Amino acid sequence: MTDPGDALSPRNPRVQRLRRLATDRSERQAAGLAVVEGRVLVAEAFAAGLDVVEEYVGPGGDPIGPVSVRLGPEALRRVATTGEPQPNVAVVRIPERHLPLGGVQVLVADRIADPGNLGTMIRSAEAAGIDAVVVTPGTTDPWSPKAIRSSAGAVFHLPVVQSDLLVLRSSGLRLVGTSSHRGDPHTSVDLAGPVAVVLGNEAHGIDESAPVDAWVRIDHRGRSESLNVAMAGTLLAFRMAECTQGRVGTSVGNGE
Repeated sequence: MTDPGDALSPRNPRVQRLRRLATDRSERQAAGLAVVEGRVLVAEAFAAGLDVVEEYVGPGGDPIGPVSVRLGPEALRRVATTGEPQPNVAVVRIPERHLPLGGVQVLVADRIADPGNLGTMIRSAEAAGIDAVVVTPGTTDPWSPKAIRSSAGAVFHLPVVQSDLLVLRSSGLRLVGTSSHRGDPHTSVDLAGPVAVVLGNEAHGIDESAPVDAWVRIDHRGRSESLNVAMAGTLLAFRMAECTQGRVGTSVGNGE
């Protein structure tokens, strides 16, 4: 039930901490907590079995869990990271996840800067049945409110693990780097596991010296130099799923 006390004001220490968790990555990392906004996503967090540490409800909202705390309208606006605050807000414990073993397929976000792009990549990977998403050092936080929203809650279900390319390679995964101009077309390569498909930073791509075993490209006919990284990740995630189902395509070459 909702806490019978007065609704919290913006100056309340709990509201101030909630705001820090929503806006400060270092605060989230230190506490191991993340903020989830919106009734649909809060309900999904409960359904996914996440440890919901606190639930807050603003004006016009109804609690989802058994215990919640009321936020006043100004406090809700203070906490919200969207233009139109949603009345349901929860603090969840970030689950400890590990890279699955065996013939897995992994999508790697290498220094991706935009949380919307990262969240979409996680959503597409989960939809395609990919085993995990790996974020390299320098990648935006997959547990930021915007990344959570863009993932549509997929981050609650799919292992999202931080690692680097050398560690992935040493674990036995074949690393396939994506490029706008080199490698084999994505429609003809075999991306069945164990494989990690690496997508690079929006502005700079993957470093030329990155320890990848092969390259893959997505051919296109328009004037754009390349696709948005989240769109490219979606196409490649479903190509990985297709290869798992039928072991189709040819082996990936070096594409030189």
